[in-house]
Amino acid sequence: MKVDYIEETSVRKALVFEVDPEIVQSEIDRGAREISKKARLPGFRPGKVPADVAKRRFREDILSGTAETIVNRYVFKELDDRGLKPLGSPRVEDLRIAEGEPMSFRAVFETLPLIEVPDWKGLRVTVQGADVTDDDVDKEIDRLREEAARYEPVEPRPTETGDHVVVDLTWTPRDGSPGGHDENAMIEIGHEGNHEDMNAALQGMSVDETKQVDVTWGPDAAPAIAGKTVGYEMTLKAIKKKVVPEADDEFAKDLGEFDDLDALKAKIREQREAAEARRVERDTRAALVEALVGKVSFEVPETLVEHHMTARTENLARGLAYQGLDPRKVDIDWREYRESQRENAVKATRADILLDEIATREDIQVLDAEVDAEIARLAEGAGKSPEAVRAQMEKEGDLASVRGRIREEKTLDLLKANASIELT
Repeated sequence: MKVDYIEETSVRKALVFEVDPEIVQSEIDRGAREISKKARLPGFRPGKVPADVAKRRFREDILSGTAETIVNRYVFKELDDRGLKPLGSPRVEDLRIAEGEPMSFRAVFETLPLIEVPDWKGLRVTVQGADVTDDDVDKEIDRLREEAARYEPVEPRPTETGDHVVVDLTWTPRDGSPGGHDENAMIEIGHEGNHEDMNAALQGMSVDETKQVDVTWGPDAAPAIAGKTVGYEMTLKAIKKKVVPEADDEFAKDLGEFDDLDALKAKIREQREAAEARRVERDTRAALVEALVGKVSFEVPETLVEHHMTARTENLARGLAYQGLDPRKVDIDWREYRESQRENAVKATRADILLDEIATREDIQVLDAEVDAEIARLAEGAGKSPEAVRAQMEKEGDLASVRGRIREEKTLDLLKANASIELT
């Protein structure tokens, strides 16, 4: 058997095989015998079909099975013998097989490139520093007050701007697409999120009154109604007034864990400062990675780029699903979106390769205790025992990814410790 190793690019390699005809014929004959034992053909007893008849009747199946057997037998052995580590299963190309002739094919695969690591010590980055103001705290207080607001009934009268009305709502798109019905929907008359025609129709209504209105939505509306004309039938059931509690000590006490308003503000400031510290840390690491990647330009394996593109696309789909939107029904060209992520995916792949190489050269190790601590953290967040989480990870093969993530975090810590970071 003859095997040639070809480096097509810095990441794309190929093994070109020419398998001796004797080996090919032996495997074809074996395959024919196996099929002849199982084949059922008119004129022959079960298991008594002659091998030459099986070869004629099942030629394509026999040749296909032979090719698969030979590829699996020799490709992975050759990779091991040469110390090659493909990033995925090799792809077979230019396969030729026939009785009495050599079988030839190419096994194409990708590997990590050999790279020159740039000088990563002394990276200079600028990051926006943490900044929590009194205004930020007051805005959070206002948000909590809005959440605690109550809605009190209003004496019967015609509705007006600012009222919160309770309506039974039926909607019917005029293009014939499915409509719907919602009972006891609460709408604030005049709210900027409402269509102006909807606000106008709700003005001056009385309890138990029913109105119809057609609303033509613009392109920025929800995907199900964007650009459509929708007919609405609204029956007014109640008029309410929104009452927002004052920002005082009583309000703070009502939240259950604060003695006064100052204690509530102190807690909010503490939480916001912690969130800002996490944001600064994320931004710093992202800036360091960008600065590091900016120092190099090397070819990256398409296998890894595709992985990042797929992950980014799936993340968007999951985000839409969490918002209650069906990713299959939103106005997104998913192939186009996935391809739009290519440039960032290439950068992310370069970053992965660089950080892995730095970790290897600096002998960054992940201790079992660090893995145990991460599993305990994940278990606490999921409300499960560490043992259950570990068992699940072992079953699904996720422990290696935990180690890889910890190793990358430690590598980024090393970059940060040797960087010049300016906070603005």
